[in-house]
Amino acid sequence: MPKITIDDIELEVEPGLTVLQACELAGKEVPRFCYHERLSVAGNCRMCLVEMEKAPKPIASCAMPVGEGMKIKTDSEMVKKARHGVMEFLLINHPLDCPICDQGGECDLQDQAMGYGFDRSRYLEMKRAVDDKYLGPLVKTEMTRCIHCTRCVRFATEVAGVPELGATGRGETMEITTYVEKALSSELSGNIIDLCPVGALTSKPYAFVARPWELKKTESIDVTDALGSNIRIDARGPEILRVLPRVNEDVNEEWLSDKARFSYDGLLRQRLDKPYVRRDGKLRPATWEEAFAAIVARLANVSGNKIAAIAGDLADCESMFALKSLMTSLGSTNIDCRQDGAAVGEGSRSGYLFNSGVAGIEQADAILLVGTNPRTEAAVLNARIRKRFLSGKAKIAVIGPDADFTYKYQSLGANPPVLSDIASGSHAFAETLKKASKPMIIVGSGALARADGAAVLAAARAVADSCGLIKDGWNGFNVLQRAASRVGGLDLGFIPGAGGKGTKAILDGASSGEIEVVYLLGADEIDTKRLGKAFVIYQGHHGDAGAARADVILPGAAYTEKDGTYVNTEGRVQRALRAVFPVGDARDDWAILRALSERLGKKLPFDTIEAVQTLMAKAVPHLGNVDETTPASWGAFGTAGTITGGDFTYPVDNYYMTDAIGRASITMAKCITEILGQGTPRTGTHG
Repeated sequence: MPKITIDDIELEVEPGLTVLQACELAGKEVPRFCYHERLSVAGNCRMCLVEMEKAPKPIASCAMPVGEGMKIKTDSEMVKKARHGVMEFLLINHPLDCPICDQGGECDLQDQAMGYGFDRSRYLEMKRAVDDKYLGPLVKTEMTRCIHCTRCVRFATEVAGVPELGATGRGETMEITTYVEKALSSELSGNIIDLCPVGALTSKPYAFVARPWELKKTESIDVTDALGSNIRIDARGPEILRVLPRVNEDVNEEWLSDKARFSYDGLLRQRLDKPYVRRDGKLRPATWEEAFAAIVARLANVSGNKIAAIAGDLADCESMFALKSLMTSLGSTNIDCRQDGAAVGEGSRSGYLFNSGVAGIEQADAILLVGTNPRTEAAVLNARIRKRFLSGKAKIAVIGPDADFTYKYQSLGANPPVLSDIASGSHAFAETLKKASKPMIIVGSGALARADGAAVLAAARAVADSCGLIKDGWNGFNVLQRAASRVGGLDLGFIPGAGGKGTKAILDGASSGEIEVVYLLGADEIDTKRLGKAFVIYQGHHGDAGAARADVILPGAAYTEKDGTYVNTEGRVQRALRAVFPVGDARDDWAILRALSERLGKKLPFDTIEAVQTLMAKAVPHLGNVDETTPASWGAFGTAGTITGGDFTYPVDNYYMTDAIGRASITMAKCITEILGQGTPRTGTHG
C-alpha cells in the first residue's frame, strides 16, 4: 500500500484513494464544495487545494490519486493563500442573501467563508444575475447563488438515473438548468437540496418557514414504504416543518424518497382529532366513553367467529400486538395485516423477507425482478440496484411490463410462466443465475397479491432452489414489501389463526352478514363497499376511506406522534420516536386498545409502552433486537400450482399517493399535477 506523509504524519493508505480521502484519514480537514463521496469526481470548485512537494502549484486533492512517497501540506502559507483566492472568486458573484436565505445556519459556503475566506470584499463591479429555474413543486431555485459545483447534475445523472439537469453556456454565461423547462421527474429529486452547498436549491414547501435553530430534531423512521429509511423530523411546537434523511449505510445510505421527505404536510390535514359515533346515519362527535360504550354495546353477545380485524399499512408493531391480544381474548382468529391479500406469511419467515439485505444488492452479480417496479415501490432501494448496475458487475432481467427503471435490463416478458421455465432450466436466464456467484431474485408484493399469488411464490422459490440462489453465507431470495407494517405484522402472526379468515374472506363474510363486527386499524386500502352491514370500528389518524365507512371512529396517533417499532422489508427492527404530540383527543394506538379492553372486561396485561414491548419481545424474541436483522432459516413456503392470473402488472399506479398521509398532502397533489400531469386520483394502489 502507498505510504504518504500529510503534515508530517506518515500513514499507509489503500491504493486508489484520493489525496483528500487520505487527508481525512490523517484527521486533517480539507474544505470542499464540489466533492461528494457518493458522486463522481468533478474537481471544479478548487476549494480543496493542498500543497504537494515538488509540484509547481497547489493541487486539487479531490482529483489527485495518492502515490508512493507523496508529501502533502494542508496548512502551509501557499495553501492558505490559494484557499483565500478561491473563496474570493466564489463570492464575486454570490449575492449577500444570507439574512433571507433558507440555507442560512446550515450552509457550507457560510461555514467555509468564515474558516477560509477574507473578512472583506475587494470586488466593486456589478454582480451577475441568473434567472431562477422551474424544477417542479418540490425544489425552489435561486440560481444567482449557484457556484457551479455540479453536485445536483451528477446526482440526477448518476444516482437518480434521470439526466434532466445539466450546464448550458460557457464562462460567465454558464447556468445549471433542465435542458427543457420541466419539473424533475425523479422520485429522489429532493436529495439535491441536501447536496447543494449553497442556497441555490432549497425546499419549496419549507421556503421562509423557519430557521434550523428554532426546530426540535427527532430521529425516527419513514413509513411511506417498507424500506424503513432513517429520517430526522424537525418540528416547531406542534407542527412538523421538515423531514430530512439520516445516514444509515445498510438501509438508505444518505438518500430519501420525495414521498418520505415532502408528504409531511398531510399530517395536518383531514386529521381525526376526536372520537365519532354514527347516529341516525351520520357520524357525530362523541367522548371517549361514548365511543367505547357504543362498541361494548354492539359486541355484547357477539361470538368471536363473527368478529374480525384488519391492520393497515402504517400500523406499528405495538398496536398490532395489542389488537391481536384483544381479538384473541374475544375468541376471534379472523385477523389479517395483508390488506392486498398477498400470499405471504404462511410458512417460513424467509418467504416474506428481503433475505439478502438491502446492502446485499451491492454484492449481487445477477438480479431477476419479478412483478415489481422498485422505482415506485421503494425508490431508494432502486437507487442501490442502479448503483450496482453502473458498476458493470450485475446482469439484470425483468419479468413484468416494460418501464423506465433508470437502468438497462433484459426484458423476459410479462408472462408469469417464464418463472417456471427458469426453474426448469429451459430458459436462457437460468444459466446466467447458475453461473453467478451471488444471484438474486426480487419478487414484488404485488405479484403475490394475485389470486394465484401462492403459486407465483412457489415458482419463485423453485427458481431459488434450482438456480443456486441459496448458498453458504448467501440467501438470494427476496420479497420486496410495500407496506411499513407488513413484515412486523407477519412476524407477530397477525394473520388468520386456526379456522380464521383472511382479508378477502373477512370482506366476503361482511358482505354476506357472516361477519358482524370489523375492526380496522388504519386499514384504508381495502374495498370498503364490501363491508356490507357490518359494524365497523375504525382506529386511525386520517379521515380516509376506512373512517368514512366507520360506525365508531377512535382517533389514533400518526407515526410522528408516537413511539413505535417497525420492521422493514429485510427484517430490520427499528424504532420510531415521538416528534410531536397527537392532535386533539387522539391517543397512542396501543393505549386506545388497552382502554377498550378494560371496558370490554378483557383487560390487556400492560399499562406502558415499555410493558408492551417487553411482552412483544417475549412472544417474538427478535423484535427486541433493535437496529438488527435476524436471518431467517430456509424453510417451506408457497403452494405449488398453475399460474393462471395473466400477465404481471405493477401495483403502484400513482407513486405520490399510496397512503392516507400522502392523499391528504397538498404537496403530493401538486406533484401529481405538475410532475405526472394529471388530476388527483383517489388512491395510489390497486390489486
